[in-house]
Amino acid sequence: MAKSKDFFTSRYGLIAATIGMAVGAGNIWRFPRLAGQYGGSFLIPWLLFLFLWSIPLLIVEFGVGKKTRKGTIGAFSKINKRFTWLGWFVGFCTTAILFYYSVVCGWSLKYFLLAVQGKIFTINHEQMWQSFTHFNPEALLYHFAAIALGVFIIYRGIVRGVERFSKIIVPLLFVLLLLAAVRAITLPNAEIGLHYFFRIEMHQFLNYRLWLDALSQSAWSTGAGWGLLLTYAIYARNQENIVSNSFLTGIGNNLASILAGLAIIPTVFALSANLDQAHEVLGAGNQGLAFIALPQLFEKMPAGLFFVSVFFLSLFFAALSSLISMIELATRVLMDFGLKRKRAVLSIGLATFLFGAPSALSLEFFNNQDWVWGLGLLLSGLFFAFVVNWIGVETFLSEWVNLDLKRRGLKIGGTILFKFLIPLQFVAMLGWWFWQAIQWNPETWWHPLRTYSLGTTLLQWMAVIAAGLWATKHFVRWLAAVKETE
Repeated sequence: MAKSKDFFTSRYGLIAATIGMAVGAGNIWRFPRLAGQYGGSFLIPWLLFLFLWSIPLLIVEFGVGKKTRKGTIGAFSKINKRFTWLGWFVGFCTTAILFYYSVVCGWSLKYFLLAVQGKIFTINHEQMWQSFTHFNPEALLYHFAAIALGVFIIYRGIVRGVERFSKIIVPLLFVLLLLAAVRAITLPNAEIGLHYFFRIEMHQFLNYRLWLDALSQSAWSTGAGWGLLLTYAIYARNQENIVSNSFLTGIGNNLASILAGLAIIPTVFALSANLDQAHEVLGAGNQGLAFIALPQLFEKMPAGLFFVSVFFLSLFFAALSSLISMIELATRVLMDFGLKRKRAVLSIGLATFLFGAPSALSLEFFNNQDWVWGLGLLLSGLFFAFVVNWIGVETFLSEWVNLDLKRRGLKIGGTILFKFLIPLQFVAMLGWWFWQAIQWNPETWWHPLRTYSLGTTLLQWMAVIAAGLWATKHFVRWLAAVKETE
């Protein structure tokens, strides 16, 4: 059996890796879009849900990974053999995201190279985007390049790969975001965007969409419930503090989002012809904002070529740092079943290229997978809360997280969070997105082949859950492989 002696050598290396895991493309293209939609009112619930959903689940993941020293399937199986299928779903869900997330990383690399070559302002951005994302073999090349970089890092292991990479790239990512933010807020008329970004309008708090968007952004952006922090926690030293490391991961993620907002929102308001155009740009959708609207605006900026290069390099670093954590998650699952790291990571790299190719060639297929498995992550988060309740909240916090529960408030707060608040937040989020799917497609919401239908979501989920239950029942030897191996 595969045994891991590859531990993070320092707390800084671990925190750099976990922040890199959390900070991804969503921090740079989705957060500014939502903050631009709601203004400063968005920041309040977004920060609130960091402490009501994201950090609690990060703590759970860290505790489970550090205690079991297993990947998602092995960890849930060690808690209870009957829960193996829960770990299967969590692991598959994040691996399915890996298959198309490498495409995002490839897009970022492509546009960064266009920028440094000086070609990005000489193209029709709308036509370029449509051409590149619709059955263009070149997209496969960048898809492969992103995977190759990620596989190379994971192939080298935790210390020589993940830790060394994260110590360099994550601080550099923050420097790039800070540089872009400073340039943005010094543009003429940037104060309009700054005022909008931080202006709180009380009536917005009566808008339920604000709260649900804020909760969804926090849940997706931090990586809470994905199984990624669980995977990195396998390699955490015994003396690592679970709670403080989880807090630093969540706060570091939100800081990156704020910097991205400062870089993008003032830029949009400063360079748009009027307020209506600024709101139109911010409402262009994640991909439309990053790959069509922003390059057009950067063209109007002094030294625009340099700063558009900074933007796409930031996006690439953010995507790559998250990509490697997903590759490690899938690799670790195979290692738990006895494969050596090198063979496991090469297998995952090949699978990612093959199963990610449809997303590279078809934006519609990409959007379908993003929709289905993005929602699946909410279910993954619920599964983590479920195992805490099964173990017992007090037992988990005291024995798995090493919290001193002499203070009564910790017991009560933990119980309220995991027994009531997290399940309620899950029901609210999933119910809202399912309702949205029905509203978008009132005639075909049930259709399993529609991009954003409820039918396609439930069909793919049920297929994965059924496969997990079947594997749990029939592959007894596989289950034996994830028992105690030390």
